[in-house]
Parts: sequence; C-alpha cells; structure tokens
Amino acid sequence: MENRTETKELEKIIKKYPPEKRYTLSMMQDIQKIYNYIPKEALKCISNYVDTPTSKLYGIATFFKAFSLQPKGKNIIKVCDGTACHIRSSMVILSEIEKQLNIKAGETTSDGLFSLETVNCVGSCALAPVVVVNDEYYGKVTPQEIKKILEKYKGGGRDAFEEG
Repeated sequence: MENRTETKELEKIIKKYPPEKRYTLSMMQDIQKIYNYIPKEALKCISNYVDTPTSKLYGIATFFKAFSLQPKGKNIIKVCDGTACHIRSSMVILSEIEKQLNIKAGETTSDGLFSLETVNCVGSCALAPVVVVNDEYYGKVTPQEIKKILEKYKGGGRDAFEEG
C-alpha cells in the first residue's frame, strides 16, 4: 500500500472531510469500507491530515472490533455465537465452515476470497444459528447448508443457495 497512486486514493477519501479530529472515525470507516481493512499508510495519511499521532489512531483502530488492520477476504463470513445461536450449535456451524475453507476463525483463505470471524450477536436471535456473509443473513443454518452458502460466493451464482 505504499505507492504514490494508492496514497493519492487515500487522500481523496480523507479529504472529503474537514481536517478536524472529530471526523477521524468517519474517515476510518470509509477506508475500511473500500479496502476491507485500514492500511498502515491510511493511518499515516489521517495522522498528517488531522494532526494527531499515528499511535492514537492505532489505538482507535484496535479498540473498535469493526476495524481491521489486516487485509480481509473479498467475502467476510461472520458466525454468530450469541446465547441463542450458541445453544443452537453455532460452534458446529463454525467448525463446518473452518473444515470447508481450511482456515480458523480470524483467518483469511490463501486465495483472499474468504475471511472468517465469530461475533457476539447479530441481533437475529429468532433465526439462530445465524451466519452473515458480507451483508446477507442466513438463518437456521445447518451444517449441510454450509457448502451451498460458500458456493454462492465462490461464483456459484445467486441461486446456489435456496432456503428450505
């Protein structure tokens, strides 16, 4: 992320905001949305723009779970492990995804297609267990459905997964 073209792209995102510290989170959110993580170079650009130490921005980026300082996959899979999902075997679902993708929670596949995370709650307890891929929710997921869900994001088309 250290070439001049990418730095200019980051500056373009950042300069949508006035150079004030109160816009730091918004800048970071915009960068996270575009890159799927916050590159080190982005923290430096924000630091210079709002005149804040990079270490302070690093603290913000590591405090909020929504931010990542490591590149993530094109598709981010979140397995809910809130109480309702947990008692309805979300860890079995997680285990099946780990087996299918050959990664553990917190990791990204070597092809950069998937990142896998666990989250405390996605607010869809009535649909437990819940898996969220990007912004698409899958409720009452069974281990047998995991392959179909993953195929959809491997390029299997929008109809690769049918609920039922």
